[in-house]
Amino acid sequence: MSPCQPRILEGRLYCAGQPDAQDLERLAADGVRWVVNLRPPSELAFDEADCVRRLGMHYVNIPVATPADLNRANARALHDALARAGEDAVLLHCGTSNRVGALIALAAAWEQGVPAEDALALGQAAGLASLEPAVRARLDLPLD
Repeated sequence: MSPCQPRILEGRLYCAGQPDAQDLERLAADGVRWVVNLRPPSELAFDEADCVRRLGMHYVNIPVATPADLNRANARALHDALARAGEDAVLLHCGTSNRVGALIALAAAWEQGVPAEDALALGQAAGLASLEPAVRARLDLPLD
Protein backbone atom coordinates (compact mmCIF):
# COMPACT_ATOMS: atom_id res chain seq x y z
CA MET A 1 0.00 0.00 0.00
CA SER A 2 1.30 3.43 -0.92
CA PRO A 3 2.04 5.98 1.83
CA CYS A 4 0.62 8.64 -0.50
CA GLN A 5 -2.45 9.79 1.41
CA PRO A 6 -2.43 13.51 0.63
CA ARG A 7 -3.42 16.23 3.04
CA ILE A 8 -4.74 19.15 1.03
CA LEU A 9 -3.66 22.65 2.06
CA GLU A 10 -5.00 25.85 0.54
CA GLY A 11 -7.11 23.83 -1.91
CA ARG A 12 -4.24 23.18 -4.32
CA LEU A 13 -1.30 21.84 -2.33
CA TYR A 14 -1.33 18.08 -1.81
CA CYS A 15 1.14 17.09 0.95
CA ALA A 16 1.97 13.40 1.11
CA GLY A 17 4.36 10.54 1.57
CA GLN A 18 5.94 8.72 -1.37
CA PRO A 19 3.58 8.15 -4.29
CA ASP A 20 3.85 5.14 -6.56
CA ALA A 21 3.15 5.22 -10.30
CA GLN A 22 -0.55 4.51 -9.77
CA ASP A 23 -0.82 7.38 -7.27
CA LEU A 24 0.79 9.72 -9.78
CA GLU A 25 -1.62 8.60 -12.51
CA ARG A 26 -4.58 9.23 -10.19
CA LEU A 27 -3.26 12.63 -9.11
CA ALA A 28 -2.65 13.66 -12.73
CA ALA A 29 -6.24 12.66 -13.55
CA ASP A 30 -7.39 14.72 -10.55
CA GLY A 31 -5.69 17.81 -11.97
CA VAL A 32 -2.31 17.87 -10.24
CA ARG A 33 0.13 19.53 -12.65
CA TRP A 34 3.32 19.78 -10.56
CA VAL A 35 5.22 17.28 -8.42
CA VAL A 36 7.79 18.60 -5.95
CA ASN A 37 9.83 15.76 -4.48
CA LEU A 38 11.89 16.38 -1.33
CA ARG A 39 13.58 12.98 -1.41
CA PRO A 40 17.14 12.58 -2.70
CA PRO A 41 17.41 10.30 -5.76
CA SER A 42 19.08 7.60 -3.63
CA GLU A 43 15.79 7.09 -1.75
CA LEU A 44 13.64 6.46 -4.83
CA ALA A 45 12.67 2.97 -5.97
CA PHE A 46 11.63 4.04 -9.49
CA ASP A 47 12.30 6.83 -11.97
CA GLU A 48 9.74 9.22 -10.58
CA ALA A 49 10.86 12.16 -12.72
CA ASP A 50 10.32 10.17 -15.92
CA CYS A 51 6.93 8.92 -14.74
CA VAL A 52 5.80 12.44 -13.84
CA ARG A 53 6.93 13.86 -17.17
CA ARG A 54 5.24 11.04 -19.12
CA LEU A 55 2.00 11.99 -17.34
CA GLY A 56 2.37 15.57 -18.56
CA MET A 57 3.24 17.08 -15.20
CA HIS A 58 6.19 19.27 -14.18
CA TYR A 59 8.82 17.78 -11.86
CA VAL A 60 11.01 19.53 -9.28
CA ASN A 61 13.45 17.81 -6.92
CA ILE A 62 14.68 19.56 -3.77
CA PRO A 63 16.69 16.90 -1.92
CA VAL A 64 16.23 17.01 1.85
CA ALA A 65 18.16 14.06 3.27
CA THR A 66 18.98 15.24 6.81
CA PRO A 67 17.92 18.01 9.20
CA ALA A 68 20.92 20.01 7.92
CA ASP A 69 19.03 20.29 4.62
CA LEU A 70 16.27 22.23 6.37
CA ASN A 71 17.97 25.46 5.39
CA ARG A 72 17.15 28.80 3.82
CA ALA A 73 18.30 27.73 0.35
CA ASN A 74 15.88 24.80 0.28
CA ALA A 75 13.08 26.91 1.79
CA ARG A 76 13.67 29.44 -0.99
CA ALA A 77 13.71 26.67 -3.61
CA LEU A 78 10.35 25.39 -2.35
CA HIS A 79 8.90 28.89 -2.28
CA ASP A 80 10.11 29.47 -5.86
CA ALA A 81 8.72 26.13 -7.09
CA LEU A 82 5.31 26.85 -5.61
CA ALA A 83 5.37 30.33 -7.13
CA ARG A 84 6.19 28.86 -10.57
CA ALA A 85 3.22 26.51 -10.23
CA GLY A 86 0.93 29.52 -9.84
CA GLU A 87 -2.65 28.36 -9.35
CA ASP A 88 -1.92 24.81 -10.57
CA ALA A 89 -2.37 21.91 -8.15
CA VAL A 90 0.91 20.63 -6.69
CA LEU A 91 1.88 17.36 -5.04
CA LEU A 92 4.62 18.03 -2.48
CA HIS A 93 6.04 14.82 -1.07
CA CYS A 94 8.85 13.07 0.76
CA GLY A 95 8.78 9.60 2.30
CA THR A 96 6.15 10.26 4.98
CA SER A 97 5.29 14.00 4.69
CA ASN A 98 7.50 14.83 7.71
CA ARG A 99 10.07 16.69 5.59
CA VAL A 100 7.19 18.27 3.67
CA GLY A 101 5.79 19.76 6.86
CA ALA A 102 9.22 20.90 8.00
CA LEU A 103 10.06 22.72 4.77
CA ILE A 104 6.53 24.16 4.43
CA ALA A 105 6.88 25.69 7.91
CA LEU A 106 10.31 27.14 7.21
CA ALA A 107 9.35 28.51 3.79
CA ALA A 108 6.25 30.12 5.29
CA ALA A 109 8.27 31.81 8.03
CA TRP A 110 11.40 32.74 6.11
CA GLU A 111 10.02 33.46 2.64
CA GLN A 112 6.50 34.71 3.37
CA GLY A 113 6.96 36.35 6.75
CA VAL A 114 4.35 34.15 8.46
CA PRO A 115 4.71 34.37 12.27
CA ALA A 116 6.70 31.42 13.63
CA GLU A 117 3.83 29.81 15.58
CA ASP A 118 1.51 30.03 12.56
CA ALA A 119 4.21 28.64 10.28
CA LEU A 120 4.73 25.73 12.68
CA ALA A 121 0.99 25.01 12.69
CA LEU A 122 1.00 25.00 8.89
CA GLY A 123 3.88 22.55 8.94
CA GLN A 124 2.04 20.30 11.37
CA ALA A 125 -1.03 20.34 9.12
CA ALA A 126 1.23 19.27 6.24
CA GLY A 127 2.71 16.30 8.13
CA LEU A 128 5.50 17.65 10.36
CA ALA A 129 6.30 15.07 13.03
CA SER A 130 9.76 13.95 14.20
CA LEU A 131 11.48 16.97 12.62
CA GLU A 132 9.48 19.38 14.75
CA PRO A 133 12.34 20.03 17.23
CA ALA A 134 14.64 20.98 14.33
CA VAL A 135 12.00 23.31 12.90
CA ARG A 136 11.32 24.87 16.32
CA ALA A 137 15.05 25.53 16.76
CA ARG A 138 15.30 27.21 13.36
CA LEU A 139 12.25 29.36 14.10
CA ASP A 140 13.48 30.22 17.62
CA LEU A 141 10.45 28.59 19.21
CA PRO A 142 10.54 26.76 22.56
CA LEU A 143 10.91 22.99 22.38
CA ASP A 144 7.92 22.52 24.73
